[in-house]
Order: sequence, then C-alpha cells, then structure tokens
Amino acid sequence: MNASKSVVGIDIAKRVFQLYWIDMETGEVSNLQLKREKFLEHFANRQACLIGMEACGGSHHWARKLTALGHQVKLLPGKEVKPFVTGNKNDRHDARAIWTAAQQPHVKAVAIKTEEQQAILALHRMRSQLVKFRTAQLNGLRGLLAEYGEVMAQGKAAVRKTIQDVLTRLADRLPAMVIDTLREQWARIENMDVEIATIERRIKDWLKQDQACQRIAEIPGVGPLSATAAVAIMGDAKAFKSGREFAAFAGLVPRQTGTGGRIKLLGISKRGDTYLRTLLIHGARAVLTSAKEPGQWVSELRQRRPINVAVVALANKMARTIWALVAHERTYQKCPVSQPA
Repeated sequence: MNASKSVVGIDIAKRVFQLYWIDMETGEVSNLQLKREKFLEHFANRQACLIGMEACGGSHHWARKLTALGHQVKLLPGKEVKPFVTGNKNDRHDARAIWTAAQQPHVKAVAIKTEEQQAILALHRMRSQLVKFRTAQLNGLRGLLAEYGEVMAQGKAAVRKTIQDVLTRLADRLPAMVIDTLREQWARIENMDVEIATIERRIKDWLKQDQACQRIAEIPGVGPLSATAAVAIMGDAKAFKSGREFAAFAGLVPRQTGTGGRIKLLGISKRGDTYLRTLLIHGARAVLTSAKEPGQWVSELRQRRPINVAVVALANKMARTIWALVAHERTYQKCPVSQPA
C-alpha cells in the first residue's frame, strides 16, 4: 500500500453507501453515508486515495468508475473482511472492517473485471439458470406422469422418445385440460433447449473474437464454455503469481489442517468459483474416459490413482496450463514427456 495515500473503506449497497476513513494528519475518524446519486461526485472532488470494497454485486462497476477518477481500488473477498468485523453488524462496522482489511498485506485483492468479461459471464449465468430450470421442469413432468403409472427413464433424450406415446395413452384416462397442460410443459422444455443452444452459439462467437480464449481452447478437455468462463472469471491473469495460485483459486488443491509442525492434506478445498471448477472437472473426466490418446502422464496417473483423484489432478493441471497461456500469451504445445537417460 502507498503510505502517502489515505485509505477509505466503503460498504456498498443499492441505494446507500457507507464510508469510513481516518484523517492521516489529525487522526479524526469519519463516518459518512452517501446516496447513490452523490457517490461519484464525492470522489471526483477528493484527492487520490486507496479505496477498499467487498467484491460483491456492483463492485466491479464502481471499481471501474473510481479508477477512472484516479483512485486506487482494492476489491476484497468477503471472507477476508469478516474477521475484522467487531461488535454488532451494521453498515458502519462493515465499512470499518473493510478499511482495516484493505491495509493488510496478506489479504489478496480480487482482479477488477472489464465490462466485456462481465458480459460473457452474464451469458454463462443465464445459460446455467436455464439448464437448472429445464432440469426442474423435466423432473417435475416425470414425477407427475409417474403418479399415473407412467415411469420414464432419466434424461431428456429418454423422455423425448416416449413422451408422445405416454400422453396418448393417458388421453383416454385424464381430462383434456390436464393433457393440454402436460403438453405445454413439454413444449416449454423444448423451448428452453432452443434458448440454451442460442446462448451457446453466442458464446462460441465470442470465443472466435478473443485470442486468449482461442489459445486455451486448444488444451484437451477445454471447450468453448470452459475457455470463455476461465478468461472472464480470471480477469487480469497478472493478479495471480503463478498457475498454482490460480488452481488454488479454483479450489482444485487439497485442504490443509495441522498443528505442531504437522500438516495433513485432506480433500480439495472447493474454494473459489464453483462454476469454473465444475467445468474443468467435467472436461478432465471427458479426457480420461473418452480421449483416444490422453497422454502418457494421464495414463500413468490413472493406473496408480482412483478415477476421481486422477480427474481432479488433471483438472488442476488444466487450470495451471490455462493461466500460463493467458499470462504469458503463449500457444498450447503438447510437450513430450521426459524420459530417463
């Protein structure tokens, strides 16, 4: 932190913003509440300072605005701020905790995302929501039909093969209004398929325009969804010191517990972004189960480790490779495995 800059902790919200800072010359403690309309005006008339905010909804937008005004913004993970909250939880105490956390050298800041990166993440979130809605509607339809003795196999493909025959058989037993409603629910599921495919096509179009996504899409197990999500979620690759740190950010490293100098490794930490970790693990599983030539390292790992351990290890390697290609602007190369002399 630059010692010459004053530090301001901000607890942001939809309408009201709470500010906390201590004057560097007089030591006076200031608590200021600002409306949304007056927020940027306050910092436009203020000398450059270090601003700490929690990385939450709207924080990246305000971080870009404040950076354009000449201030330095540090976005902090919520879990790193919580230990500094003292007393009852309110806006003033939260702002003071953010002010304290922003000055801690061990608290790592979150990279500020660009509008383009947030836009692609918006597509991913909308697609993920549609997939959840589709699954819920499909399971609800199967559950309703099972009440009348029509049990269908799991999966959309299995339901698509039998749904028309099932509804035809039930048409003689149930009122027409119920059959019509069931047909409408199935049509709604089919429409969701079209909407999901449309979003996926737009994601692929964005991949064709981004060089970083194209580079990491060459990695086995990384497809359009994984490539675009990784670049957007990563933000600035330079915010991570190494690929290992990015893999830890994705929650693909073991949890540690220990005392007295003894460290015990547990399962993966599952920290960071769940969506990115899920995509990487699914991609790694596809390489292990479907790839014709998964590679010598992967084959040897699969022979000496359980399948799930091997999948997570490969996902960890994919995350480190993604960071290396983005941070150093390199292209993927299938390096030969070193052999003993």
